[in-house]
Amino acid sequence: MTSRSADALLAELADRQHGVVSHAQLIALGLGRGAIRHRLQRKRLHPVHRGVYSVGRRGLTRSGVWMAAVLACGRGAVLSHRSAAALWGIRRADPMRTDVTAPARVGRRRGMRAHQVSLAADEITEVDGIPVTTVARTLLDLAAILDSHDVERAIEQAEALRLADTTPLAALVARYPGRRGTAVLNGIVSKEARAAGITRSDLEDRFLRFLGERGLPPPDPNAWLHLGEDWIEGDCVWPEQRLVVELDSWRHHATKAAFRRDRARDRRLQLAGWVPVRVTSWDIEEEPDRLEAELAGLLSVGRAGPRRPAKAA
Repeated sequence: MTSRSADALLAELADRQHGVVSHAQLIALGLGRGAIRHRLQRKRLHPVHRGVYSVGRRGLTRSGVWMAAVLACGRGAVLSHRSAAALWGIRRADPMRTDVTAPARVGRRRGMRAHQVSLAADEITEVDGIPVTTVARTLLDLAAILDSHDVERAIEQAEALRLADTTPLAALVARYPGRRGTAVLNGIVSKEARAAGITRSDLEDRFLRFLGERGLPPPDPNAWLHLGEDWIEGDCVWPEQRLVVELDSWRHHATKAAFRRDRARDRRLQLAGWVPVRVTSWDIEEEPDRLEAELAGLLSVGRAGPRRPAKAA
């Protein structure tokens, strides 16, 4: 391999990894010790951690700092705890330390806080090319190091961003019953359960009151639905009628990304045999009679069972 082609591959790899590469990756590209030393001398590579280099520049973005820490902790390492929460957007980052979880013991590293844990496959994902704990696992980790108030705020932010995993938080709490932090999470769940109908917004409260005033059957609020290998949480679910009402508020659904995500979610529910219906504050306040008639029709159809298509003659 020529020096120019090696540098092209190196630049491509660095672009995917926020400007950083590991020593093992350089070797895999065909660069020997001499070639690596030459690039260090020419300032094409800059040491960040032992065995990790920035490519072409010393300064790193926050994502570059996170990626460098993950690479420094070896195979199977992922961003976790406070740093993972910051990547997901549910809590501010710790500017002094990057949290990383790895299956093997990691020695002390400058600017890092290493945790030795073997994570299950459904507790790991990737965001912007950075290996990271899932939202549910991140919340589980936060519960072990933060007070209940801060954990509750993180959960609320995750809900506001409509973040969800194939394995929900409740399943992880059940998986690690004696783990530090599960008591905090169980306390938060119990607190929500004591609230009216386990509701998590004023819109949900208003919708449940609307159903009661109109004599419509009550749903299972905030119920988890198992779709294939994934779990989806429905705002209001009538399992017998296979009806799911999603309550749309401006705060939770104002972005283009949220709009696309909601429509993809509806398609998945339809493919699994559910009927997704979206209800807004306008529907409840300005057109209650129409909303009542539509829901009554959907619920009565569900009780009678879906109609079979007529056979072709």
